[in-house]
Amino acid sequence: MIWWFYDPLVVVAMFLAYIIGFITLNIIASLIAPRVARKLSNKFSFYTSMYIAGAIVFVGGFSAIYILWLIIENLGYSILFTDLIIFVIIMNVIMYIISPVIINVSYGAQHDPELQRLVDEAARRAGMKPPKAMIVNGPPNAFAYGNFLTGKYVAVTTGMLGIVDRNELLGVIGHELGHHKHRDNFIMLFMGIIPSIIYYLGLVFMRAGLTGGYGRQERGGNPLLLLLLGVGAILLSLIIQVFILAFSRLREYYADAHGAYVAGNKEMQRALAKLHMYYSYNKEMREHIDSSKLRTLFIYALTDAIANPFYPYSYRKNISYRDIDEVIEKIKNSPVDPAKEVLSSHPPIPKRLRFLDNIFLKNERIR
Repeated sequence: MIWWFYDPLVVVAMFLAYIIGFITLNIIASLIAPRVARKLSNKFSFYTSMYIAGAIVFVGGFSAIYILWLIIENLGYSILFTDLIIFVIIMNVIMYIISPVIINVSYGAQHDPELQRLVDEAARRAGMKPPKAMIVNGPPNAFAYGNFLTGKYVAVTTGMLGIVDRNELLGVIGHELGHHKHRDNFIMLFMGIIPSIIYYLGLVFMRAGLTGGYGRQERGGNPLLLLLLGVGAILLSLIIQVFILAFSRLREYYADAHGAYVAGNKEMQRALAKLHMYYSYNKEMREHIDSSKLRTLFIYALTDAIANPFYPYSYRKNISYRDIDEVIEKIKNSPVDPAKEVLSSHPPIPKRLRFLDNIFLKNERIR
């Protein structure tokens, strides 16, 4: 079916649509989102915020798909619509099934018995079946992946093992176990299907407009209107993606809370602070994370940290608790860029540290 979209005019129109989308997203990120966030801050509980973000994606996304389907039905493209839905779902399901194998092969993930014992302990504390523990060569990070066919995995990089102690590592593992317990990989896969469908529907409209609006509308169709509908659909898919990113950030908070539940609040904060310090001093490693195709899976993926002279301690593994706790307080008060945050899959570390403080003070047990 993809051949249907291979048209030079469609490619040009897509490029223009992305320019419009880029400008719109930057306006949302820099002007609208920060104001909305300030007004809604602390208005809803954590779970309520997550439900609202999810509802916006599902209700808004499926409503848009239904409206676009009605228009496509009127154009006489209903068969193409069905093919498109099947294509998007099949491609996403295939990637979901084979991605663990691709990750293990491409990243050289190796099972480690010593790490497995820690994963087993964290899983016991969390009351869940332990996934398989894997070690990956690379800068400090960790991620959860797998499915019902390949089994579930928790991967920790050699770099992460070099900067955290045992208790902090339990917090990191607890974070990743939280992703498995909360079924985040499956939920985010399902959510990602929605903007994909809207995006391809936009291509249908654009091609119909650029080829004269044939179909039932050829007796009086409006090619310009179809083209504008296509651009609008692509733009809408990008906007829905912004809400999906917001939902993803909430799921990261959720996983942080699970890490604190498994290992303790301070241990989770210290692990996050050490990650922040490491990437503050390593620009090349930040770029490595930013370019990785797995960055949405990582415990650390927001790469806007900059070298900060107010962090007087290195990211050495044996940094004293007193020293790292002083650094944590400084990081909590660090400013964050709302424009970067709204387009990121992970919250900035300062906000994650403050979130853990909030649930600790409120004595919430988010599991």
